[in-house]
Amino acid sequence: MPGTLTGIGANGRITLAHGGGGSAMRALIEEVFLAAFAQDPLAPQEDQARLDLAALAQQGNRLAFTTDAFVVEPLEFPGGNIGTLAVCGTVNDLAVGGACPVALSAAFVLAEGLELAVLRRVVEAMAQSAAQAGVSIVTGDTKVVPRHACDGLFVTTSGVGVIRPEHNISIAAGQPGDVVLVNGSLGDHGAAILCARGDLALQTHLQSDCAPLNGLVDALLCAVPDVRCMRDATRGGVAGVLTELAEASNVLVTVNEAALPVHPEVEGVCEILGLDPLFLANEGKLVAVVPASHAARALAALQGHPLGRNAAIIGTLQASAAGQGAVHIVNEFGGARVLTMPSGEQLPRIC
Repeated sequence: MPGTLTGIGANGRITLAHGGGGSAMRALIEEVFLAAFAQDPLAPQEDQARLDLAALAQQGNRLAFTTDAFVVEPLEFPGGNIGTLAVCGTVNDLAVGGACPVALSAAFVLAEGLELAVLRRVVEAMAQSAAQAGVSIVTGDTKVVPRHACDGLFVTTSGVGVIRPEHNISIAAGQPGDVVLVNGSLGDHGAAILCARGDLALQTHLQSDCAPLNGLVDALLCAVPDVRCMRDATRGGVAGVLTELAEASNVLVTVNEAALPVHPEVEGVCEILGLDPLFLANEGKLVAVVPASHAARALAALQGHPLGRNAAIIGTLQASAAGQGAVHIVNEFGGARVLTMPSGEQLPRIC
């Protein structure tokens, strides 16, 4: 075996030597990253991934490209870890634009002193999530920085996908009369991360909803090809997506508060801390806007998928009488309030 990490690392931890370009770095790449990600261990290792253009062109007529950095704290939490988050977040950013995810890159910033066992678990989770999504992690980079220069581990992932010609999904495509759906309970990730930090001594069974949504999106698009808009409700939660939708499409979004699917434990955490589940982050939830005539078909498609069993229709789009977009939340008594976004994050470091 080419080098052993336990012999190179100090007590099974990352050292600055692992980023120095020598044998320690080679052993790290081969034993941790290539062991998990390489589709063909015997393939030549180049400085770039090479994708077959002809194969991509058979899937669609446009490329989608996205990138995101992940700095969640803690690195591991109920329902996943920073690796799960990195793969699912990038896959979902591609999928909600109507793209079929094809390949990902992954860049790691490792702090001196990081436990190698933690790094292995993160990388294994990334490989498992990529396999679940049907994508490959085809290229990447590793840097090691002095301890305290970063909190253990940061990951940046980028992804390439292919968009089919028939799909033109945009946050600015909403029209009066359209219907708004979500695929399940809101705020699970944000609440799970908050509880995992242990600062508030809250005992719950909450887990992050981290999941690749491309299979769910495929099911929805097969049932309703003319989906107007889709977004994954990550930072800013569903409230952030609805606000952006209202502004970009210049419509009034009216949300039925009683229709919002929220886990009882998330409701309890929010009540204790004065938070709103609409603003909490999700990592396996999307907001979709479809023509009203296709709403029932869209709901059935979502509920027929394992990641959409608790899907619900939560609101409608109307013409904006004020001439600018807005979001109104209507309660069970018919009272309405205007949804306004906070100036900052409710919870820091959630993704």
